[in-house]
Amino acid sequence: MKYLSNYTDTKISKALDKAQAFFAFSDKQVEEGKAKQGLTDDIKLVSLGMGMICPQDTGKQLLKDIDKAHKDGIAQDIKENGKEAIIKRELCNHEAYYIGEIEQTSDALQNYPFTVQDIQEVYQSEVKARREGKKELNNDQSNNK
Repeated sequence: MKYLSNYTDTKISKALDKAQAFFAFSDKQVEEGKAKQGLTDDIKLVSLGMGMICPQDTGKQLLKDIDKAHKDGIAQDIKENGKEAIIKRELCNHEAYYIGEIEQTSDALQNYPFTVQDIQEVYQSEVKARREGKKELNNDQSNNK
C-alpha cells in the first residue's frame, strides 16, 4: 500500500522547482540555494517556514500548489486504498496496537475526511479480531507495493 507521500512528492517537487524554492537554515545555505536556483541579490526572498525560501513573487502560488498537491494526494489515496485500509495503515504506522491509543493516528489523518469515530471503530474491530486470534499483532497493513 502506498503512503500519502507517494502521491504528493513529485507534484510538490515540481512546485518547488517552478517557484525556485530551496531550503536553508544558515546564511551559507541561503547563498548556496540562491546560486543553485540562479537567483541574484536583487531578488527579494521570503521565508515560508520550516526553512523553505523562495522569491517573493512566487511564494503565494507555491503555497497554493503545495496545498493542491496535498489535497489531490489525499483524494487519490482514498480512491486507490479506501477509508478502512488507510486507517489500518496509519494505526500500524503509529503503533496504535502496541501503545493502546489512537491519538497519533488521528493527528496523522486530520486532513482526511475521517472522524475520530471512524478511526476508533476500525481500531476496536482490529483489536477484537486480534484478540480472537483472527489476526496476528504484527500484521502490518502498510507494506509498500
